[in-house]
Amino acid sequence: MDVREVQPEDAAAVAGLLDELGYPSTPAEVRQRLENWLNEPYSRVLLAADDGRVVGSMSVHAIPHLERDGRWLRIESLVVTAGARGTGAGRRLIGAAEQLARSWDCHAIEVTSSRRRDDAHAFYRRLGFADICDRAGRFWKDL
Repeated sequence: MDVREVQPEDAAAVAGLLDELGYPSTPAEVRQRLENWLNEPYSRVLLAADDGRVVGSMSVHAIPHLERDGRWLRIESLVVTAGARGTGAGRRLIGAAEQLARSWDCHAIEVTSSRRRDDAHAFYRRLGFADICDRAGRFWKDL
């Protein structure tokens, strides 16, 4: 299992993974979105590949603090195809996120996950993440 940075030609594979996550997207839409991600210095889209076949993707962004030094890393999306779950692909992607976070002077990693994704929550807990929703609210406003 290898982890590598996404390339524009990976758009179809990423679109398939996003669809599996519940966010249907065309390869053309993903290719356009990747252009935005690839131009951000503190953003990465990483892929997990097994014998060259893409089985997982993760997008991350490091956000600087104003009230303190450093940054925190946000996992914006993480998906491993159903057939590759339990093979270490997700664990390797999280490991790559931790390496990036350290290299970008991040003090923490955040990931949000729908309350209906019990398996994902168990996965994050096994990797040392804590559910801190009782400490802060998350508010959203569509524009």
